[in-house]
Amino acid sequence: MNNIRSYVLRAARMSDHQKDAWERLSDRYCISLPALEEPSGEDAPPEQIAWEGVFPHRNDDSRRPVIIDIGFGMGDSLAELARSQGDRDFLGIEVHKPGVGKLLGKIEEQDLHNLRIARCDAVPLCKHLIPPGSVDGVHLFFPDPWPKKRHQKRRIVREGFPELVATVLRPGGYLYMVTDWEDYAWQMRRVMDSSRLFRNEFDGFAPPREWRPETAFERKGLRKGHGIFELYYVRDGRTCDDYAGTISPGNLETVNSDNEK
Repeated sequence: MNNIRSYVLRAARMSDHQKDAWERLSDRYCISLPALEEPSGEDAPPEQIAWEGVFPHRNDDSRRPVIIDIGFGMGDSLAELARSQGDRDFLGIEVHKPGVGKLLGKIEEQDLHNLRIARCDAVPLCKHLIPPGSVDGVHLFFPDPWPKKRHQKRRIVREGFPELVATVLRPGGYLYMVTDWEDYAWQMRRVMDSSRLFRNEFDGFAPPREWRPETAFERKGLRKGHGIFELYYVRDGRTCDDYAGTISPGNLETVNSDNEK
């Protein structure tokens, strides 16, 4: 896998509501992160996230599942999940400021104590800051499909992606992916089925999970006549070190999704 990013930072204009939420709430609900760059051989590794620091209520119940959502877009579906699953803690990862601003407003309005935001690239966050094996689930809902053939090298689910996710997931944790682009769905299957770190829970495409909210881009895809393709993989009990030689950390440098939520 090369170093091509799977997202492009566009100069999107924030609404007044998003800008107000960003200015008032980002320090409160966006987690503080060090500079996310690849450390050199002489650099000390950055301090990893302490989930009890992100979600103080975990000091009383450290067994609460942690779910990360890579590229939450405008955040509507993530806010709904956090509201309906109050016994889980959610970390949303997104680079685009308007979506972050909108979700910040929802966190305040709905008092979502179990939802926080990391405004950064997902790859260095997962590689260096999220404690290995500390996450119970990873969501990737409607990532940018990059439909033009010359752009498909930017798709997030490509060589190296399974190893990135396997690093942060506990054994038995899950990866849940949804797309409305059929060719991308088959690419997801090929990439994930080639990894011995995961098993496909349904031996093919998965039935919809009843708890997943419908998203705006899902409705848009349905109006266009697209099918909805869901994939659900479970992390096996072995470690990435068991497959030394099959994993090349340098292959996966910058992966994130300008997700369509």
